[in-house]
Order: sequence, then C-alpha cells, then structure tokens
Amino acid sequence: MQEFSKYFDSWLYGEGGYYSNYKNIGKSGDFFTAVSTSSFFGGSIANKIIKVIENGELSKDTTIVEIGAHHGYLLSDIIQFIYTLKPELLETLKFAIVERFGHLQEAQKGYFKECFGNVINLIHYDDISEVKLSSTFIVANEIFDAFSCELVYTKDTIVQKAYVDETHKISFRDCDDAAMLDFCKKYGVQKGEYPLFYREFAKIMNENISKFHFCTFDYGDIYTRNDYSARIYSKHKVFPIFEEGLNLTELYQKSDITYDVPFSYLMDCYKDLGCEVEFRTQLQALVDFGIIDLLEILQKNTTQEHYLKELNKVKLLLEPTGMGDRFKMVYVKK
Repeated sequence: MQEFSKYFDSWLYGEGGYYSNYKNIGKSGDFFTAVSTSSFFGGSIANKIIKVIENGELSKDTTIVEIGAHHGYLLSDIIQFIYTLKPELLETLKFAIVERFGHLQEAQKGYFKECFGNVINLIHYDDISEVKLSSTFIVANEIFDAFSCELVYTKDTIVQKAYVDETHKISFRDCDDAAMLDFCKKYGVQKGEYPLFYREFAKIMNENISKFHFCTFDYGDIYTRNDYSARIYSKHKVFPIFEEGLNLTELYQKSDITYDVPFSYLMDCYKDLGCEVEFRTQLQALVDFGIIDLLEILQKNTTQEHYLKELNKVKLLLEPTGMGDRFKMVYVKK
C-alpha cells in the first residue's frame, strides 16, 4: 500500500515510467499540446521575450530556460522566431533546458544540432535547483499538472488521503497532515487534488535567480471545482481516475496521468515570496503577446495557402470553447 503521490510519481517518472522515455505528442500520441498544435505558440512567447528585453526589464544576455522541454520543440520555435524578428539577439542570448533524464538530454541536443548546427550552444540542467543565474526568462508548458499530488477528501476537521494497493485499487484513510488540512480549508477543497512541491519549486527559483520572468501554461481553473480532476489520457481518450470499470493495471506507465492545476494556490506560492503575478487565459495571453501581429507578418511574406494553413492551427490555440479558455497562463516577475 502506498500514498497516491508516490504512485503518481512512479507512474510518470519511475523505472519504465511514462515520461522516462520519449513519447510522441500530437495525432500519433496520447494527447495534443499547444506546442504540437502550432509553432506560433512559441513565436508569441519569443515576441514577448523581445519586448521584455527592449523595455529593459531583462538584459540582452538573458538565459532563456525551458522546463519540461520534451523533444525541445518549444524552445526551438522560440529561437526560430527570435531569429526572424530580432536576429541580433541570438548573438547575446543563452539557451538552456531543465531535463532530469540523460537520454532525453541527448535527444534534445540532437534535435538542436539538426535545427541550428553549431550556432546555438544548448545548456542542460538536471534540476531547477542548478539554475543559478542573474537574468532569466523561464518558460514551461504543462509542467505543474505533472507534479505529484495527493487525492484528498475532507469532512469537518477530518482529512483523508488516497492510497493505492498492489492491485492498483484506490482507498482512503484518515490523515493528520496539518499542511494538507490548511490547504483544504483555505481553498475550499472537500474532495480533489492536493499538489506537492509547488511551494518548494517557487522557493528554489526565487532564491537562486536574481531577476526572472516565468511564463507557464497549464490547464485548470483559478477556483477549485470540488471534485476529482485526476484523469488518464490514452490515445486521445480521457478516463477519470474513478471511472467505473477502469483498469489502472493496464494503463499504469503506458499512458499519461494528470490533474487540473489549482491556479490560486500556484499564484500564492509566488505572491508569498514577494513576486509580481499575472493570470490570463491562453487566448488572452497569446493575443497580449502579439500572436495576431505575427500572423499579419506571415500573411505579407508567404502564399495565401500557407497563411491559411497556419491560421487554422492558431485558431485551435485561441478557440474560446477549446484550448483558448481551457488553458491558463501564470506570468511571474521578480
């Protein structure tokens, strides 16, 4: 019998875990991301980075760091758009990826070699605690939903958390975790997920980096919905963790497990450290970052056929009833 958080961590990162090996994302994988949908997602972030440097908030020798880069597509898209929009910045900017798995670091180096030859010197860090810099723009797409969590249930002053046995069956037991009870009271959680390591992650970033902008996208809401959002993605099908008849044994480590990010809590982790924090839907954020301006530039410099193809991809990013509102952005400044 083990705590759900350890089971979750083993599912994704243990020996043979889902993220311990390269996985396809997109049509041939288990799910889509904004990065796999359109390169203009990274392009709009690149445009934001350029503006931040131009207005003096970060220096020209800033290090652009991606956390949870998977194959490296997002950081690559950012670099490509910086080259198009402000190529002289590539002479001073540095680029890095935080990646815990050595074989994935090698795959990312290979991809960057393919894309840029020897022009871009990619730095790797094994953990966020190694990133000790004076000026940094940090970007992450869908990382907090992959931080381990506990499943909790509260009634009055009693808190229960989930355990998983050797047959992958979930059950609940009383828990005397004061921090968990405080979290449930503060954010009105009667049943749902209690995320671990958000506060520790924010603290490490704040202590180690003198000045940073941190832009992260994920799915969830600012308020908790008082129900379990934990679910499994397999071949573009979604299975709630407590779906009747669900066979966790068959899905374990072979599919993605995730949950909605409680954004109020995530933002408080940074606000409590004195950081400035902004919250937007993905639609609002990408428009603010100038994605429409980038499409206008494209329209003037390509064929109508190519423009319409890219426009349709961007529409998926911005669709109010889809990714545009479902995904949110938190933007942190120190």
